[in-house]
Amino acid sequence: MNVSNLLKPKKIALVGASEREGSFGGDTCKNIMDFSDLSKYYFVNPKREEVFGQKCYKSVGDIPDNIDMVIICTPQSTVLDILKDSHKKGCKGAVVYASGYSETGTEEGREEERKLIDLCKELGIALLGPNCGGFINYIDDVYSFAFVAEKRDRKGTVGLVSQSGQLALSLMDNPKGKFSYVISSGNSSLVKVEEYLDFLVDDEETKVVAAYLEGVSKPEIFVNALKKAALKRKPIVILKTGRSEKGSAISASHTGSLSGSDKTYDALFKKFGVIRVNDMEELLSMTHLLSTIKEYPKSARFAAMNLSGGETIITADIGSLKGINYPDFTDNTMKKLTEMLPSYATPNNPLDMTASLSYDSEKYAGALRAVMDDPNIDMVLIGYTLLLNIADPCIYYMTEGIEKVVKEGNTKPMVMIPYVENTRNPEYAERLEKAGVSILPPVVYAMEILKKFSEFIEYNPDEHTLDIGLPTDDKKETRRFLSEHESKIMLGKVGIPVPKEDIAKDKEEAIKMASEIGYPLVMKIESADIPHKSDAGGVKLNINSEEDVKKAYDEIMDSVTKYNSTAKINGILMQEMLPKGTELIIGVNNDSLYGPMILCGLGGVFVEIFKDVSLYPAPLNHKEALEMVKCLKGYPLLTGYRGSNKLDIEALVDLIVKVSNFAIENKNTVAEIDINPVFLYEKGEGLSVADSLIIVKE
Repeated sequence: MNVSNLLKPKKIALVGASEREGSFGGDTCKNIMDFSDLSKYYFVNPKREEVFGQKCYKSVGDIPDNIDMVIICTPQSTVLDILKDSHKKGCKGAVVYASGYSETGTEEGREEERKLIDLCKELGIALLGPNCGGFINYIDDVYSFAFVAEKRDRKGTVGLVSQSGQLALSLMDNPKGKFSYVISSGNSSLVKVEEYLDFLVDDEETKVVAAYLEGVSKPEIFVNALKKAALKRKPIVILKTGRSEKGSAISASHTGSLSGSDKTYDALFKKFGVIRVNDMEELLSMTHLLSTIKEYPKSARFAAMNLSGGETIITADIGSLKGINYPDFTDNTMKKLTEMLPSYATPNNPLDMTASLSYDSEKYAGALRAVMDDPNIDMVLIGYTLLLNIADPCIYYMTEGIEKVVKEGNTKPMVMIPYVENTRNPEYAERLEKAGVSILPPVVYAMEILKKFSEFIEYNPDEHTLDIGLPTDDKKETRRFLSEHESKIMLGKVGIPVPKEDIAKDKEEAIKMASEIGYPLVMKIESADIPHKSDAGGVKLNINSEEDVKKAYDEIMDSVTKYNSTAKINGILMQEMLPKGTELIIGVNNDSLYGPMILCGLGGVFVEIFKDVSLYPAPLNHKEALEMVKCLKGYPLLTGYRGSNKLDIEALVDLIVKVSNFAIENKNTVAEIDINPVFLYEKGEGLSVADSLIIVKE
């Protein structure tokens, strides 16, 4: 479906034109009168001769020209006939405001939506909605939006798509909101949210893509859009809802319970460099920052310039807590600043400039230039609370100083950070914005935004495998557990190190195998019907003699029979006792939308209590696997923490890559993999898989 047919029409029919305030037809007409070029529109209403002084046609068929798009402001019962009439006039796009479709949750509503979709497909009409707020194309001056907003210029470079019309309006209501497109997608019955995102990524007038996202139904289009944006280095900022863990609370493996659908989106966004925000304030301020800065810095080294010691300390504290990098100034910069500042001031980063320089634009520009020219600094944070009504005149001189430095050229990016929330003076907010200075929210918000901005500018698409193992076969609905031995055989075939082991059918065979494998060894129940062997009393460690074998065999069989009398028992798995190492867990959860997700974590108490794991989409390369390991809170334990021996991280990374490759090759048949524990040994000594569980799809 060609989204341009919908979003970039030349001639538009509005059916249901009205002057009634609060109605779809009335409010859309008012918006068109206030904001758009009337020559593009034909108003249609069989009961009106004119609307707001504009000629009104009795039907779409009466319009003298062909049309590209129709805006339908009438009830659900009229929609299908209007679409048919519009198709006869060459219409290729439609906005349907009406509700009463699938959002009602009724079979009747779903059936009406199916009829709407089928007709649009038959007629080749790209559909926005139903149950939507419409869209605005600020680039081509197309206004098809049903919510009334303050009359002012909102044209900018942020392309926004939102599954909520009200949230879209909230962003438009803020003075920071400057857009190329605003799209309220509603039910997204035919054209999906991800298709709008793809359009915005391709759009040359859109510098930043923003989205309020509740879900995705066409993952291949979504992933393709993210990949294109990553390669273009065009920022995508997403407010993704649905952080609840309830969907993954019931799972057959540790991997499943630790990799819920929301974590999948975190992992997906990390792979493609998407900026995920937590609320509307972050979404608005992040997109404003990204769209206002003339050129993004090459790395994330910040200098903060403040007017008081208290503000400087707050900036240092909150920034450090958020991981903001404040490098030291060079000796040359320190010398320049010492000469400029009062004798009682000591230059540092963050910098307490004192208020003295802020009342002289030349001196302020000099200090700003000195900091900006420092080779250790990539971006400047200006600490100042701009108020609505200006009493202290220092902002006059500061702004003049900033403008002077910008006019000189060769500048580095700047933002302004206030210390309390307040309505900003519009004149100076606009002057700062024209100079490329975005005013962020107060410090805690600001530092969170700058941390995410740092991650974006440091993201390098060349270091990531920008592919996803999207499922190609979704027909397999049932799940079957493989036994531990079956799972290890599959893993061993792809070079994953598994221990020496065999299955004993009876006690005598167990005794014989024990002598062949050698003591000490481990004995485990071998049954696909008992995936959690320890819970069933099906594991015995430190078997050191024939007597131990006999006793363990009897105890395992007795416990397992009591635990599950109907379980199919293959025998007792006789396995060499592996040397104790640092426990880790490696897993795979095959997401229904995005395919295999690889999990890595510290085992034992770290996974049970602290849930110290990282998640990443397959496939991945060695650098991505290493980053997964480094993301763990327990990573220092692997690197020789406080005198301990360094562990074989290279072997762990290699294992993660092999598991990823295995998961991709078997993406249509393997649902979950749980390799737990993996024993990681000292550097150069490798690792061993002590236990594993594979769940297959059939």
